[in-house]
Amino acid sequence: MSLKVINLGLPKSGTTTLGKALEAAGYRVADHRLRAREENTPGKRRIFVGGLLYRGLYDHGDPMALMREYDALAEISFIHGKFSVWPQFDFAMLQAIRACHPDVRFIATRRDPVAHSKSIMRWNNLGSRRLPASTVPGLPIGYGKSEEQQQRWIEGHYEALAHWFRDDPAYLEVDVSAPDAQSQVAAHVGRDLPWWGKANVNRKAEGHS
Repeated sequence: MSLKVINLGLPKSGTTTLGKALEAAGYRVADHRLRAREENTPGKRRIFVGGLLYRGLYDHGDPMALMREYDALAEISFIHGKFSVWPQFDFAMLQAIRACHPDVRFIATRRDPVAHSKSIMRWNNLGSRRLPASTVPGLPIGYGKSEEQQQRWIEGHYEALAHWFRDDPAYLEVDVSAPDAQSQVAAHVGRDLPWWGKANVNRKAEGHS
């Protein structure tokens, strides 16, 4: 199965919303972790999409080599233990994905940076501890501990994507809260989306994940 859609958005940008929408439209979606493959044995307790992308690229020459049963990726970054993996910042990775899957459609889900950073701060210590304690592209260790720093990082990520893709028709940046977000994504992927809404919402603050 060839990769058709990949989301380059950050965590809490609407990744789960997009994944659910794509799944409802008939895509086979991998979202952050592949829980069906996880086992209670060392090295298999957490199977992350981002880790498999790099194993596929460096061990097999195709980032999707170990995820052939999926044709859409909703969230690809992760922080777990000593690992901090962010393929959406790696333009060599994105170029390899395009080379191996030339018909892929790139999407970058996004939200208002202020609301986005507040959601990050409220989500399972992602903003309060894990981001500032990890080496993250654009956020060296010690940075990302305030909403202001996170907002600068968020805006910089989407500006970098916009610069790299420029007028590329294979790329869509979409605000998941926009009234026409559903129709934008449907037109971009060339398939009707029967569902669009909010998924994986913070208990303390509404918003898209």
